[in-house]
Amino acid sequence: MRIARTVDGALLLGRGPDLDAWVSARSLGLRGTGSGELGELAGVVDLLPRLGAPDGPLAAASPDVLSPQLAAPLRRPGKIVAVGLNYLSHIDEVGKPVPQSPMVFAKYPSSVTGPTGPVELDRDTTAELDYEAELAVVVGRPARRVSQDRALEHVLGYCVANDVSARDLQRSESQVSRSKGQDTFCPLGPWITTADEVDDPQDLWIRTTVNGELRQDSVTSDLLFGVASLIAHLSRTMTLETGDVVLTGTPSGVGSGMVPPCYLSEGDVVHCEIEGLGSLRNTVVAQGSAW
Repeated sequence: MRIARTVDGALLLGRGPDLDAWVSARSLGLRGTGSGELGELAGVVDLLPRLGAPDGPLAAASPDVLSPQLAAPLRRPGKIVAVGLNYLSHIDEVGKPVPQSPMVFAKYPSSVTGPTGPVELDRDTTAELDYEAELAVVVGRPARRVSQDRALEHVLGYCVANDVSARDLQRSESQVSRSKGQDTFCPLGPWITTADEVDDPQDLWIRTTVNGELRQDSVTSDLLFGVASLIAHLSRTMTLETGDVVLTGTPSGVGSGMVPPCYLSEGDVVHCEIEGLGSLRNTVVAQGSAW
């Protein structure tokens, strides 16, 4: 099953090969268990076994939304927890030691933009804007101190993310909050593909092109710490809640790893795709000075 959200906030559900035909959650009579989009998502999580059944209400419903304009499926997640240096190929290209445990940082919820939304380049802030295609994990049921064996039971599904980064800020500041947490620095989507549709999150092809030029081309089997390992590790110190997003790292081929480095410019189109999960297509736009 796929879970999406339109730019005007409507929650959509989809199933089957037609990626342009959707059923609105409202037409199915779904109601959230709390306020806001996270409460609405929690309601879907509670009903997921019945919704996804072959004879369930989604299978019986006729699509009532065709070719919608999609926003990020989670426009304001509670938390975005990211992991750095988590593909062996990327560790090699940047010449860093292999981490002994996940390198964790956070991106701000306000950094989220949609699958076709603009990525803002503020030349007063950075001259080294970079892309990082990543497998994003969306938490379904809250996880606290879960074992690795049970970790995937807490995953609602997966989507595509781009961990946009300002490399010069990343080098110059001891924390990565500004270099990775700026507005529009987390394209996310195009929808959540529920976990039952993904046989193995460690066996997905992941690719990035910039203006049609192939930059990243890898598979998630190159992850140092897999999804179950990350969920277990993170849940030891924080409660992962419904709608939280975990970004699992990026493979080799980032702009900063090229010789010479090749950063993003105004007008560049970044296309990030993961097998079976869809793709993002974001254009870099200039952001004018505020003063």
